Amino acid sequence: MLAVLGFLTLGTFMVLVLRKYATAFVAIIAAPVVFAIIAGRGGDLGDMAVSGIKTVAPTAILLLFAILYFGVMMDARLFDPVSRAIIRLSKGDPVRICVGTAVLALLVALDGDGTTSYMIICSAFLPIYRRLGINPLVIATIATMALGAVSGSTPWGGAATRAISVLHLDATAYFVPFLPSLALTGGVIVLIAYLLGRRQRRRVDPLVIAEVAQEIAANRSRGGGTTTITGGSDSGDDHDEPESVTPRWRMWFNAGLTALLLVLLVLGVAPLVTLFIAGFVIALLVNHPKLTEQGDVIKRHASSAVPVVVLALAAGIFTGILTDTGMVEAMAKSMLSIVPDGMGNLIPVFTAVIGLPLSFFMSNDAYFFGVLPVLAESAAQFGIPADEIARAGVIGQMLHSVGPASAPLWVLLGLVKRDLGDFQRFALLPVTLGSLAWIVFAVLTGAISI
Repeated sequence: MLAVLGFLTLGTFMVLVLRKYATAFVAIIAAPVVFAIIAGRGGDLGDMAVSGIKTVAPTAILLLFAILYFGVMMDARLFDPVSRAIIRLSKGDPVRICVGTAVLALLVALDGDGTTSYMIICSAFLPIYRRLGINPLVIATIATMALGAVSGSTPWGGAATRAISVLHLDATAYFVPFLPSLALTGGVIVLIAYLLGRRQRRRVDPLVIAEVAQEIAANRSRGGGTTTITGGSDSGDDHDEPESVTPRWRMWFNAGLTALLLVLLVLGVAPLVTLFIAGFVIALLVNHPKLTEQGDVIKRHASSAVPVVVLALAAGIFTGILTDTGMVEAMAKSMLSIVPDGMGNLIPVFTAVIGLPLSFFMSNDAYFFGVLPVLAESAAQFGIPADEIARAGVIGQMLHSVGPASAPLWVLLGLVKRDLGDFQRFALLPVTLGSLAWIVFAVLTGAISI
């Protein structure tokens, strides 16, 4: 019964969001509440909601200060040189731009933090996309695929860290056999970016491409110094303040501070929340030393930060109710029960396949701490090592990156100014194809066995 209610909860949420019957914030809270009441757990809703909020509270705070920090960096136009370099290499060709997006996204995703990755990628590429009229959902799709593959599978990424810890694995033994399939999957992401770029090339006005090419040529003839590729008709939404020239020393300081922040993040010197709070304070003092400016900056970027934080907390309520009612565990067991006794050797592949929809709907905490141990225990009965179950489990991270329980996704949607339903309709097919390709590569390279 709990499994049925769990699947109904997930299905109801999807229908409400995709059909635009309700906003994501309303749907992500209303759906689990209704079915928890049907399950007879209405009296425990308060405790379950608080339990879920506690699990995402650190993430919500991290999102708040990460958005504020990179808001200051975007105001200072830190990533404009990257945009100009990409445009020079792309010569205004949408295909080259999309492929460049994929390559940079795969590299940036190595830092393991989704919010940071999305903000860096969008800050560098959104002006280019808007100038040419490329659909911003393309950059969102490529970024989520890259983050799900790289950050999701590396031992220092959030998903693999959970899998390694809950199954008590050796990080090296888990990761090394995974590398070949990860490299091949990265190639598939670049290929998908190429195909998306070809589609965008057909819809972009050739005159705009020619204009951008002329801008590039003119910029090169002047030595490539100051030309900035501005956005299209909606680019003005990014900044309420008029453009200003950032002093060179401040540009170097911002670049150094951002690089230092990312290095400290990867090294794990301090919690992410602490790093971003400290980074934001320093960036604010250096870029806006006047007291009145500091207040204006916080107010300006709060409009982007607050909705993301609210949705992150709502996602915590969603997963808290599903986990504490037992729906998550019941769904996992019901799906596992369809595996015939004589086909236990297929549990790793089955784990990877069912991990796609489960990862899409669930938070990483709910999936890796609630579902994966159940699957690993079942696999152990057939002599299958837990390493394979961990690898199979993280393959769903690409779909998790486009699902409602992925907190950084709300940051990405705010940056590209699109809602969840529009994005998922655009991204689900290429992301699903990329995930299935990853499963095939994992089997072919021996990362998971059959």
